[in-house]
Amino acid sequence: MTFHSMWAELLPIGRSSASGGYRRFAWTGADRDCRAWFQEQAQTRGLAYETDRNGNQWAWLGDPAAGDAVVTGSHLDSVPDGGAFDGPLGVVSSFAALDELRARGADFTKPLAIVNFGDEEGARFGLACVGSRLTAGQLTREQAHRLTDGEGVTLPRAMEAAGHDPDTIGPDPERLARIGAFVELHVEQGRALDLSGDRVGIASAIWPHGRWRFDFRGEANHAGTTRLADRRDPMLSYAETVLAARREAELAGAVATFGKIAVEPNGVNAIPSLVRGWLDSRAEDQDRLDAVVAGIEKAAGEYAAAHGVGLDVVRESFTPVVEFDHALRDELVRILGKDTGLTVPVLGTGAGHDAGILSGSIPTAMLFVRNPTGVSHSPAESATEDDCVAGVAALADVLEGLACR
Repeated sequence: MTFHSMWAELLPIGRSSASGGYRRFAWTGADRDCRAWFQEQAQTRGLAYETDRNGNQWAWLGDPAAGDAVVTGSHLDSVPDGGAFDGPLGVVSSFAALDELRARGADFTKPLAIVNFGDEEGARFGLACVGSRLTAGQLTREQAHRLTDGEGVTLPRAMEAAGHDPDTIGPDPERLARIGAFVELHVEQGRALDLSGDRVGIASAIWPHGRWRFDFRGEANHAGTTRLADRRDPMLSYAETVLAARREAELAGAVATFGKIAVEPNGVNAIPSLVRGWLDSRAEDQDRLDAVVAGIEKAAGEYAAAHGVGLDVVRESFTPVVEFDHALRDELVRILGKDTGLTVPVLGTGAGHDAGILSGSIPTAMLFVRNPTGVSHSPAESATEDDCVAGVAALADVLEGLACR
């Protein structure tokens, strides 16, 4: 099966006819269909298929118990109305790379696995990389059981409804001990490769990043009869904080985004009693990130006080800077440059990934495929087929160098 045919099979799953974007949320019908597609790809190739205790899917070539396995893959879920490439490109490319290695007659000396990590985007339960965090012990069973979606459905209920036992979830050190290296291929979420003219790049590090919830609490009242001077309107404080986030990010050379908001009572003719906004902020280093978030919190507090509004700020998630394994990264550079003599660009990224979560437990690395627009988390996300095929070839070369004679 070719890259093109696999991509065509996966493309319709979870796609919104209204937006053209994807709504593949964890433990939903679209997620179930993506999982069925992964299982079929594994079984078609004669790979040993399994779902681990945390709902991650694995397809094995060779004996996992042998240890020092080389693993590749990514995720199949999406952000709300996301693009086609973020995650699925890595999974499809992994199967295509295995097909390429078999066509080359590669002699595997180590077990090879392809993985689909569950709930990487965190679109449903609000926490990114749930599957890999659980596996690495960065999310406890108790914490996971408290995760709830916007409809009040808990993660355990959602998993159980999809046929997975939520009582089994938790750290999986035995599995991680079998893995010698994990290499994740991903569409670039930015334009560095487009600007440099390269099809494929290697990741150096992931910026520190996190999510903070800002709760502005005011007083609900009539929009038509309440004088402006008598209002305690949390929307004003929130709006001013959004602008402050932009200013603080520009000053620090970082990024800060309020991309999600919830309003109560959410009536056109009612002054809100509560405005809840979620901040996503990322920076090249920890000091810059701390400065940005502290500046935003300070500004929010001042705006809230000026309008007689209460403010609570809760950090919901945080990932420190991730430096990918230097030896593995250098080996990727050597493998991809050995026949061509070309220098493969090494670049950092502000986007979080499963490879970043696992980097504290096992050696990890990432390959990026050029994105001509730099747009991601949007239906406009794209990569040309030629660049995707180049990514498959690069991944096949890396896997051959790591897992074969």
